Amino acid sequence: MTPQQPPVRTPDRAPTAPATRADPGRSGLALGAGAYLLWGTLPLYFPLLAPAGAVEIIGHRVIWSLGFFLLLLTVTRGWGPFRTALTTRRTLGLLSLAAALVALNWTVYVYGVLTDQVVDAALGYFINPLVTVLLAVFVLGERLRPAQWVALGVGTGAVVVITVGYGKLPWIALTLAFSFALYGLIKNRVGRTVPAVAGLAVETTVLFPVALGYLVWLGANGTGSFLAHGPWHVALLVSAGIVTGVPLLMFSGAARRLPLSVVGMLQYITPTMQFLLGVLILHEQMAAARWWGFALVWVALLILSADGVRAGRAGALARRAQAAR
Repeated sequence: MTPQQPPVRTPDRAPTAPATRADPGRSGLALGAGAYLLWGTLPLYFPLLAPAGAVEIIGHRVIWSLGFFLLLLTVTRGWGPFRTALTTRRTLGLLSLAAALVALNWTVYVYGVLTDQVVDAALGYFINPLVTVLLAVFVLGERLRPAQWVALGVGTGAVVVITVGYGKLPWIALTLAFSFALYGLIKNRVGRTVPAVAGLAVETTVLFPVALGYLVWLGANGTGSFLAHGPWHVALLVSAGIVTGVPLLMFSGAARRLPLSVVGMLQYITPTMQFLLGVLILHEQMAAARWWGFALVWVALLILSADGVRAGRAGALARRAQAAR
């Protein structure tokens, strides 16, 4: 192999411009959209894990997610924040509460998917932004703008319409909305001091003994499905760790790169996909009360989104005026 000749310098040619870095906003948008798109396909994934039930699936989700996050801590050298969070009483207490909330959220969601109630699950995530606003009032003591109160009123009317039409409270939707809103509130407080991967690793560490104990109990009783349905079933259950971890990491990357208002708009991708899957692919029934209820929720979200955009623009103008002084 002959050695390369040194490049000949041509003075009359302009130097090549250095490659520009990728736009963080564009990469953040891709990561955020990817995370919500992956979450939107979960109703197609969990039925593949049958005959495992909802609680067994969550047990495997916890165990294999912990393995995934611990591997990431090793790769990213993030063991320091993980150990700090585990040994700080207040942080561990808050993350333990977050773990309980996310376990409840996961279990109810998987139960909804496995019992053909995907549309109700989608309703829960549509309602979630309204519940977040509600928590801002009653937990954080924030004062709402008139449009936010109107959105809350319309959203409450949607729940009433669905409850009256069906003769029962949409408990799956409400449980998902409140558990995830409370989880987000805790993560907002803890996330300022605990990196995303370390926090998720602590949460799954807290849940690990319960999950492992339950799966061992299932195996001892001969009712567990892990080793009873061939290697493909084992692989699918193990993949629950990756299915859980990858979109969470993508979302974390997006949240660091995008304005909160953009992340807020992207979040509607997941329930929209779930709603369309439930109606068009899984053929769940949509009675008139359901349609009216969803219509009211969408109206409430439009009001909330429009008010958020208006408030964001007003805040930006105020900051510019302040800077110009």
